[in-house]
Amino acid sequence: MTIRGAIGASLIDYTTGQTLGLEGGQPDVAPHADPTAAALGTASVIHAAMQTAAYAPAVPGDSVEDVIISTSAAYHLIRPVRTTFDSRLILYVWLDRNEGNLAIARRRVRSLADDLA
Repeated sequence: MTIRGAIGASLIDYTTGQTLGLEGGQPDVAPHADPTAAALGTASVIHAAMQTAAYAPAVPGDSVEDVIISTSAAYHLIRPVRTTFDSRLILYVWLDRNEGNLAIARRRVRSLADDLA
């Protein structure tokens, strides 16, 4: 992985909650201990962010850029992949809080999502 501190990453179809690709991770540690559950949970988070009035775009052309969940040990970055056809994909990166840099990781995830589109 090219993001310092990254533990794992997934590409998820958030309309179905299906994992399309998985890299890294620790097989006995959540969220990659159960990638199916992690994908479904990640899809639920992005659905909530995109459809909840408090986060819904208030300005024309505005949209949810990313969702960051921080725990005492990790950062979880969730970024929609904007495509010209259906934009059903999200990139999810799990980052070790002590090893990674959130600002740099966020920029790199944005770049990776743009490359996927």
